[in-house]
Amino acid sequence: MSNSRRVFIKQSALVTAGVLASKVSWSAKSYSRIMGANDRVRVGVVGFSDRHRSSHLPSFMNHYKELNFDVVAVSDIWKRRREEGAATWKEKMGHDVTACRNNEELYDKKLVDAVFISTADFQHALHAIEAVKAGCDAYVEKPFAETMADNRAALKAIKASSQIVQIGSQRRSGSNYQAASDFIRSGKFGPITMVELNWNVNQPGRWRRPELLNVLKEEDTDWKRFLMNRPHDTFDPRKCLEYRLFWPYSSGLPGQWMSHQIDTVHWFSGLQHPRSVVANGGIYAWKDGRTNWDTITAAFDYGPINDMSQGFQVVFASRMHNGDESPSEIYYSNGGELNLITNKVSPKGGLTQKLAAAMNMQPNLLPELTLSNEEKVVASANTGGDKLTSNHIRNWMECVRSRKQPHAPVEAGYSHSIATIMTNAAVHTGQKVTFDEATQEVMAGGKVFKY
Repeated sequence: MSNSRRVFIKQSALVTAGVLASKVSWSAKSYSRIMGANDRVRVGVVGFSDRHRSSHLPSFMNHYKELNFDVVAVSDIWKRRREEGAATWKEKMGHDVTACRNNEELYDKKLVDAVFISTADFQHALHAIEAVKAGCDAYVEKPFAETMADNRAALKAIKASSQIVQIGSQRRSGSNYQAASDFIRSGKFGPITMVELNWNVNQPGRWRRPELLNVLKEEDTDWKRFLMNRPHDTFDPRKCLEYRLFWPYSSGLPGQWMSHQIDTVHWFSGLQHPRSVVANGGIYAWKDGRTNWDTITAAFDYGPINDMSQGFQVVFASRMHNGDESPSEIYYSNGGELNLITNKVSPKGGLTQKLAAAMNMQPNLLPELTLSNEEKVVASANTGGDKLTSNHIRNWMECVRSRKQPHAPVEAGYSHSIATIMTNAAVHTGQKVTFDEATQEVMAGGKVFKY
């Protein structure tokens, strides 16, 4: 990190809250009043993936000029993507972009102040550790971690640093989700009694890369670096390129989709993880050699929150063989529902006058409300829509400037990873899975779950 950058961080940490604009959006004038705000933030790309190309890149381009950010380097272990990444960003930035063979080379060159991390699912936590130890802020894609050992290690490293880390749970930057959180946490919704989460698509090619399988050669990549701390395995281009289909490189549906939706449960309720999880499913439609299920139903027990609530159940269901690209999240209370498909609060299903009177109780019906600033969530490659991702990346960039905590700090990633890992354990053991608070371990059949 440059001396001017270090000075900026020290100075900006002393800026009073009155100098700063709102947490949602800062103006160029606001930045001009902050000492050191003219320092350019040099950004590196760790993994020039499809996710980075389709989502991070356009979102970054929406804000980089105003916030004075620049992409200067790309690190990727595959020669083809490394060169594509450097060329793509050179075209966007108008200057040469350094292509690094791996992250060690990236950080040894002292090229960057911050990084985007969008590598294979199991690598996110490990690459986040590398970033903060190199003194870099990071935008880290979800799932944050796929094992508790990686999850604990990354939480510890990030909390011990002064770096700004945003987890790619972009719902937290959606105004409709923020309105939903405010409504539930205000107490107006009443105790949560049930949550239903669904995410269905009909895409046999989802997460497949058949056009690239014969292109990736072992001599053009670094298979050992790809495996990181996973068990030794022989080179397999499918596991490199289609890792979402194979455990232990990804948990598939839980890590990719459930991690987004279960994060809202933790956010809205204030709870950090489930008490227990059971799951069922299998590979019902796509017999293409994958090991991760194409269909899953998982049931979670949460709570208690406080004396008013003894807990609630969450059901997550997902399939890849019939779906309309419309993920749904519905929160229920005794007074009605909060529906994040329609972005409405309604008394639907609430305790009516007639039903209450029969039991000498008072009726309980929520009002009809529309959540402010509706933003439809779509099951696109952006897993949240362009606007949500753009808002989320901007929030990270603003926090890199201000040194404030972003919308989705590391604790959010740690929590959704516990739920994901508990689901993985239920999938792979067929048992009811719990979480040991004292050891921070996932337990299945009285034993610590390890892949």
